[in-house]
Formats: sequence, C-alpha cells, structure tokens
Amino acid sequence: MSTIAVPVNAQRLPSPALRRFAWGVLGYFIAVILWGSLVRATGAGAGCGNHWPLCNGTVMQHSASVNTLIEFTHRITSGLSLFSVVGLLAWTFAGTVRGHLARTAAVASVAFTLIEALLGALLVKLGLTAQSQSPLRPAYLALHLTNTLLLLAALTLTAHLLSRRKGYLRGSVRLVAPFGAVAAVFVVMIVGVTGSLAALGDTLFPASSLGLALAQDFSANSGWLVRWRWMHPTVAFLASILLIWLLVRAAQRSTHWDNRALSALLLLLLAAVYALGVLDVVLLAPLWMQVAHLLGADTLWATLVVLTARLTLQPKEAE
Repeated sequence: MSTIAVPVNAQRLPSPALRRFAWGVLGYFIAVILWGSLVRATGAGAGCGNHWPLCNGTVMQHSASVNTLIEFTHRITSGLSLFSVVGLLAWTFAGTVRGHLARTAAVASVAFTLIEALLGALLVKLGLTAQSQSPLRPAYLALHLTNTLLLLAALTLTAHLLSRRKGYLRGSVRLVAPFGAVAAVFVVMIVGVTGSLAALGDTLFPASSLGLALAQDFSANSGWLVRWRWMHPTVAFLASILLIWLLVRAAQRSTHWDNRALSALLLLLLAAVYALGVLDVVLLAPLWMQVAHLLGADTLWATLVVLTARLTLQPKEAE
C-alpha cells in the first residue's frame, strides 16, 4: 500500500491553540502595562511601601487604601505574567521543531520579563515611585520603558513566528535590507522613552490650564523634566517620517506576504496615536486619555514589529 510522504516540518507546525495562546500572552502583557501606567499616573506606586515582592510586609491586605489596592493588583498581575511567559516558553519548545525561530524569541521574552521584574523591584526599593522627584527616577523610568518595549517586541515576534507557515526555521530565511527598518523601530523606541518622561512630568508637575502648561515648558525656572516635554512631539514627528518611508517601502517591495493591509493598519494606528497625543495635551493629560494613548502606542509598536519582521526576515522561497 503506497503512502504519501509528508514533509517533517509540516508535521510539527505549531498548533492553533499554541498560536492563540502566544497572541493572548501578548495581549495580557499590554493590559499589565496599561495598569502600570495607572499606577504611575495616580501616584499609587508607594501603595505597598518599600516592600517587595510583599505588599506592606504581608501577603493579605486588610483595610487597604485605594493606592495599596492599585499597586497590589499590579504586582499580582505582573507575577501572573511571569507564569504565562514561562508557560509560553515551555509550550513553544514542546510544540515546535528544533531550529524554530520562535524558540529564540520566547527565550528572549522570558529574559526581558525577568529584567522587567528586577527594574520594578529597584524602583520600589529605591523609593522612585509616587511623587518622588529623585534625579535617578527619569533614568530608571527610561530604562524600564526601553526594556518594556523590547519585551513586547520579543512577545510579538514569538507569536508572529509561530503563526508563519514558511520562513520560521534557521537557514530558511534571508535577511533583506534591515538597516532602514531597524532604524525606524529604534526611532519609535526613542519616541516611547520621551513619551514616558513627558508623562512623568505631567504627573509630578500638573498644570491647571493649557496656557500654563505651555509656559512651564519654555520657562527657565521649570525643571528639566518639564522643559523636556516638548521633545516628545518633536521626536514623534521625525519618527513619523521614517514610518511613512517604511510603509511606502512595504507597499512597493515584493515579499512573500501581501503587506498592504498591515501597512494600512499601521497608518491608521499612527493617525490615531497622533490624535490621542494632541487631545492628551489639550485636555491636560487626564488619566483615561493617558491610558488610551498608551494603548494606541503599544498596539502601533506590535504592528510595526510584525511589519518589520515581514520585510526583513523573508522566506528563501520568495527569492
């Protein structure tokens, strides 16, 4: 009796359940990040005192304040994120063949998650939370946000590579003109860092009117963190030029994938993030607007990572 030969790789394509779990973990991490922005914006970062990982030295919180509940919830959800990413790593290794690129991305996800936990612990133990105006806080916040973006990029790549049917093994991909695309990603990362510093300035030095906020931005008597706020929209404008170039390149370059729909989504998200940013300034950065702006920015970032991976890591069959 004759049998039909099935390629070995086709037998071990990741299951739909694993692919859904990977995208679900990414969505969960974004939700945890949004809650973290709520912690910063409300000044609840000191809600558990300087204790870590315990909250106020205990596990159970009795008669807890609102700030304690906000911070304690963030710690619980952050702890669960570690379990979820370790589960993703184990499932990825069990559900893929040797040499699958998603394995590398999953390992990176765990590494960045551990660094994220370490940076969060240092923020608490050094007292760089709530209304702290320590000169160390902006530097730690910038480092924290950079690691967060790298973590989201690793999780996005894990989910994307698990979803590929071609070009997911070492040796089966070709690197195509990566420098421009990587530059666009790097500049967007800088936009995120300057945005986090601008948000910290809004939290520590709130203004009662738009005119007063603009006056603070350019006053010689304001601290550097306040005068830094204008850098965020400036860098964002410059980054948009690189992003538009990337979108044009994606539309013109022949690749294994049709990138038109993904490019249109990225352009739509870019417009939405700009609109939310303008409203954030005009409305003096209310809490709900900060969260909405961050959600748009994180979604834009994940979409950009997928598009960049499609453009630079192409299956060799596409040659």
